[in-house]
Amino acid sequence: MAASVQAGGALHVADSRLKSLETTEAGRAWEAVGRLDRGGIGFCTGALIAPDLVLTAAHCLFDRETLQEIDPTTIEFLAGWRNGRASAYRAVKRAVVHPAYVYDGTLSASRVRNDIALLQLQRPIRNTTVTPFETDVRPRKGARVGVVSYAQDRSEAPSLQEVCSVMARQGGVLVMSCDVDFGASGAPVFSFDGDQPRIVSVISAKARVEGNPVSLGASLADELTLLEAQLTGTHVGSRLPEGVGRAQVGEPRRGDMGAKFIRN
Repeated sequence: MAASVQAGGALHVADSRLKSLETTEAGRAWEAVGRLDRGGIGFCTGALIAPDLVLTAAHCLFDRETLQEIDPTTIEFLAGWRNGRASAYRAVKRAVVHPAYVYDGTLSASRVRNDIALLQLQRPIRNTTVTPFETDVRPRKGARVGVVSYAQDRSEAPSLQEVCSVMARQGGVLVMSCDVDFGASGAPVFSFDGDQPRIVSVISAKARVEGNPVSLGASLADELTLLEAQLTGTHVGSRLPEGVGRAQVGEPRRGDMGAKFIRN
């Protein structure tokens, strides 16, 4: 499949290598990133954005074999999980996924752009070493970002890639040069444009564009506000916020990037 993303030209900064956060000192600033153990059917990555709220990818709430949503109460959030220990352990009370997200086993740009979910924990985490992250607006093309994630070959400690770049913004999807692998689904994408890192996206998938490996991130902004409203029962009107689409997975939509998705 020919790629239509125009990501040509040198990146503004050279990508940094993955740095293991397996020591307490290295991982101190990232304790609010944790592993989501999905009831014995694998794991994802999530990040605390409030004492009782974890942000992750919507597809982490579905069983790949049955295509059905899993019981969120079978999921456990292991904040700062490193080498068999976590800074906090919490069961999930309930979860909400983006209302325009459809999981049918296929991979497409329309699925990626809505691939976010919020998990409400049974009890808030009020550990002084686990500070929730703030979120921010979607980064511009060329912006420097970073990712903290777990993956299938490094499931016992998170890794940080502090410098990678936004290669394109297309149809609500961020195309990034960040190094991710299976298990990194739901991992927070950080902007470093302030005093503290802020979450600007969530890793949804990995793909290839023009033969090169890339990572794809879901949008936040109004979409995150919508999810928070679903959890609290706040009325948000009869239409979705501006920029939130109702496209179903596989529905042709202008701006699809023609990426070759890599199936987990």
